Amino acid sequence: MHFPFLFLSSLIIISYFPRVATAPSSPNVLTQGSSLFVENDDLLVSSNGVFAAGFHPVGENTYCFAIWFSKPMSDGNLTLVWMENRDKPVNGKRSKFSLWKTGNLVLTDAGRHVWRTDTISTNSQLKLLDSGNLVLIQPDDQSYLWQSFSFPTDTILSNQRFTRDSVLVSSRSSTNLSSGFYKLYFDDDNVIRLVYDSYEITSVYWPKPWLRPWDAMRSTFNNSRFALLDSKGQFKSTDNLTFITTDYGQIHHRRMTLDVDGNVRVYTLNKGSWTVSWQAISKMCSIHGICGPNSLCTYSFESGRRCTCMHGYKAKNHTDLSFGCEPIIKLTGHRENYEFIRLPHFRKT
Repeated sequence: MHFPFLFLSSLIIISYFPRVATAPSSPNVLTQGSSLFVENDDLLVSSNGVFAAGFHPVGENTYCFAIWFSKPMSDGNLTLVWMENRDKPVNGKRSKFSLWKTGNLVLTDAGRHVWRTDTISTNSQLKLLDSGNLVLIQPDDQSYLWQSFSFPTDTILSNQRFTRDSVLVSSRSSTNLSSGFYKLYFDDDNVIRLVYDSYEITSVYWPKPWLRPWDAMRSTFNNSRFALLDSKGQFKSTDNLTFITTDYGQIHHRRMTLDVDGNVRVYTLNKGSWTVSWQAISKMCSIHGICGPNSLCTYSFESGRRCTCMHGYKAKNHTDLSFGCEPIIKLTGHRENYEFIRLPHFRKT
């Protein structure tokens, strides 16, 4: 699918306090027995200066250990590409990310261990590679004991493998970076799918659920379940999903992100801004749950998605439309006293 570049700065994850890092001032290696401390703003920076890893603020006195593009965008924001503890942020005091002398990588929340790799080694280093991959490496044989690329959050980078064990999970909203309701994964029939997985319902919406895989130009025969976005902008998957970005052939920094609105997009970094060079879904209202229950979705190219509450309903949350709408007047009494009516010209999603 080809379309003009779209600027979607609102979908880029915002930094509360931008941390600018340069390669000369920060190492790219953490040795055994060393730690990165939240109070010190300690960072690892890739040798090419493109990526930084450290504690990133996600709220008032709450932090996640994350990886981001070290240079702020033209609007001053930073772009996160990986988070370790998105659903369990740590305190802004006495928290640290440590590589023990035993080879175990441990995240500590004010003295309490909240995450660890359970790796064992007498000679290992934590290194942030130029690819954006954070690896626990044994220098003698260059083998990886652990790597961030094996545990993506909502983003994969160029030349990062997407496998049968990989799952992208959207953020809850543009300001709430905890796990949201949308997932991208390889299904049991070897097809890459998008699913809406909320508290009340789970439903696949891409490829179109009423199509058989081969009618959606997908294959179920290759069970190796492997996909990759290369540095030139071509994506290939073992389920026969193949596409090229609108700027294919040019070498740029790219990321493939499952956004908060449930759409998968490839972004290209160009002159300090992200532009969309591919997206999975063009009709946004076909994304399940995008407006929440009791609401109607409309979409235009000029204004984007619009969610409207049905007559007699009001928005539950004016800053997060996915919460849907609730009755203006609280319903009481027995269920048998109510009935459903059919709305013409609307399709249930």
